[in-house]
Amino acid sequence: MNFTMEKNLSKIIIFTFIIIMSSMIFAISYFYVKNAYDDFDIEMDKFVQEYYLTKKKTLKKEINTVLDILTYNLIKSNLDDDELKMDAIRLLNNITFEENKSNYFFVYEINNINGGDDFAKLVVNPNRLDLVGKFISTNYKDDDGKKFREIFLKDIRERGESYTEYAYKKPDSDEAKHKLSYFKYYKRWNWVIAVGIYTDDIENEIAIKRKDLRKRIKNQVAQNVVLFTMFLSIAILISIAISQKIDDILKEYENKVRLNAKELEDLNLSLEMKVKQEIEKNREKEQLLVQKSKFIALGEMISNIAHQWRQPLSELSSIMMFIKFKYNIDALDKETMEKKSKEADKVLEYMSHTIDDFRNFFMPKKEKEEFYLLKEVQTVMNIISSTLSNYNIKIETKIDENIKIKTYLNEYKQVLLNIINNAKDILIEKNIINPLIKISAYEEENYVVVYIEDNGGGVLVEPKGKIFEPYFTTKEDSNGTGIGLYMSKIIVDKNMKGKLRVRNTLHGAKFAIFIPKDGFEKVVNYEFV
Repeated sequence: MNFTMEKNLSKIIIFTFIIIMSSMIFAISYFYVKNAYDDFDIEMDKFVQEYYLTKKKTLKKEINTVLDILTYNLIKSNLDDDELKMDAIRLLNNITFEENKSNYFFVYEINNINGGDDFAKLVVNPNRLDLVGKFISTNYKDDDGKKFREIFLKDIRERGESYTEYAYKKPDSDEAKHKLSYFKYYKRWNWVIAVGIYTDDIENEIAIKRKDLRKRIKNQVAQNVVLFTMFLSIAILISIAISQKIDDILKEYENKVRLNAKELEDLNLSLEMKVKQEIEKNREKEQLLVQKSKFIALGEMISNIAHQWRQPLSELSSIMMFIKFKYNIDALDKETMEKKSKEADKVLEYMSHTIDDFRNFFMPKKEKEEFYLLKEVQTVMNIISSTLSNYNIKIETKIDENIKIKTYLNEYKQVLLNIINNAKDILIEKNIINPLIKISAYEEENYVVVYIEDNGGGVLVEPKGKIFEPYFTTKEDSNGTGIGLYMSKIIVDKNMKGKLRVRNTLHGAKFAIFIPKDGFEKVVNYEFV
């Protein structure tokens, strides 16, 4: 070998390594930042949609609370309708919203449900006292040229309620702002009672959320860029150290030809070390996959908690609103307070049980334990039921309550959850009409098998076993990680000495989980029906 070439070889290695590593770090950083901001846009779009939906529900809840109060007064009071109307008008004029001062109730007394000039008289409107007591027309147009009264009146005729967006004067201002209002017809008094919120107030709240989320993303990106830079620096130092080592080897080779045999032996040792390193790397990769699977499962759990808590939180909000209105009208007695407190306690107890379910799910257990299959399947269903209900996915369960299994309980529940989640994702992605997941179990001589079947169209890849490979996914838009089924396969086949298999049915995919019975080392002579 030419000495000059040997001398420059280490430099070539250093520069080549630096260029390759720099390119890789740059590419990884670019795609990380791009994905972070793509996720930001998706999360913000979802937040805005859910936020507007929440505001709509809040407006409707406020109207329904007022109607409950009116109904209660009609039942309990000895006053005639005219006196009750005056009480209601005073109540609606005096209601204030601590969260947003620009919100207020307003009431129309309908003369002609079909609309037209003088179709109604404005009875309550703290924002337009100049119009109270006057007749109004459906031909009125807002600043955008929209006949919003005609629109909500049409909905009132058809459904008895309406969500309508229009431009209207904002309190403490002469400027018209876009407003979203909920209108509901009160037939007894021929009233349309409404409440609204100005969309610029909503947008201000959304802007605060957007600013906070963007700040967190920037911090995450900055932290990762620093980590990538540190990694590159360390890699460069390692490459320099390696190149110096190569220089030493080359010099020794140049000066001591007689030691070729020793160098060959060193090379063999080096190769053996590299093989061991590769084996160790593969083990580390498998451990990383296990950790990643746990984090993904944790993310699913957090999502399920959000779905599980959405309804009880709404119930708590309704209870607090009822108590607040009772207090405002000086009608909050001890009996009502105790009743509503008990209702709130029940909701909080339910939420506490939900937390216990999720905590027990992730509690590590290293020993096998015997358990009733149906009970633990129901535990898994309690965790994911709200998410499934949210997408109208029906669950059918056919499991004998006496079937027992002895294995690693939490890992087994993780496998069930992975497969059910996989079926759920397919049903949602393909927008299946009447989505269905069937869970059944049967007991044989040496094993217990659980079948999980969906009507999502089946596995479209060949061979079907590819779906158990790491990072393989059929989900669109990179929504899948390709880890869940792979880890489920490792857990069942390797850790539990069972078998995890899949095949297509007439309408979808069918997974089979074979677990050996207590006393049997592994599953043999199994039949996938």
